[in-house]
Amino acid sequence: MKQYRAYAKVNIFLKITGKREQYHTLLSRFMRVDSLYDTLSFIPKESKIFQIRGDFGCNVTDNTIYKAYKALLEATASEALERLMERYAVNVEKRIPAFAGLGGGSSDAATYLKMCNEVLHLGLSVDELARIGARVGADVPFFVYGYPSANVSGIGEIVEPFEEETLDLEVVTPDVQISTPAVYKTFRESFYKELGGEEAVRLEHMGSAEVLQRYGVAEANDLFDPAVALYPELKQHYRHGWFFSGSGSSFFRVR
Repeated sequence: MKQYRAYAKVNIFLKITGKREQYHTLLSRFMRVDSLYDTLSFIPKESKIFQIRGDFGCNVTDNTIYKAYKALLEATASEALERLMERYAVNVEKRIPAFAGLGGGSSDAATYLKMCNEVLHLGLSVDELARIGARVGADVPFFVYGYPSANVSGIGEIVEPFEEETLDLEVVTPDVQISTPAVYKTFRESFYKELGGEEAVRLEHMGSAEVLQRYGVAEANDLFDPAVALYPELKQHYRHGWFFSGSGSSFFRVR
């Protein structure tokens, strides 16, 4: 069976722009990490129960791949999709760490949607897949589009490609499991600030290499300070010249 790569991402910058109901709106530059990816494939199975095979620490029903299946089924009512998942398991060779700010779960979900669309000839456009993916998670649309680099805004549903070469990135992930909702809660309660319109325009047009040259870790990512406040052990892993992805715990730099 064909294998599909689900790439990791880093946030070159991540700035909060406001609030929308219980969510925060943001402006962020997502960049694909070409050297780090999970590998997904369909493999035959005997049981008709939905199966995901791989190194996951959650129940199947809590897995983003299963949530993507349910969202796709709701959107298409495809009997062929149901039959596919009765006959095949989703096999995942997991390389992207969980709770790391690298988008592994979102990338797996997006890749699963694209696999099903291709294998079953569902004929869904990339925009349609992205809308379905947005029901699964805020970062899923970026991975559906597959851009090497993109400006992501709103609550993650607005993805605009940014024309640049991907950087050769080194990523390290400390053994610190971060709760993204807890980091956002701490940001809201103790570190809240909003990105101004002028700076937003400047960041939107600035190349990623220049951002990393001009900004420090806390300037580039609004979630760094609240994450360190919640998880002080992160200080032991931070090194000058490294940057923080998402809500953590991964750090990255250009090689």
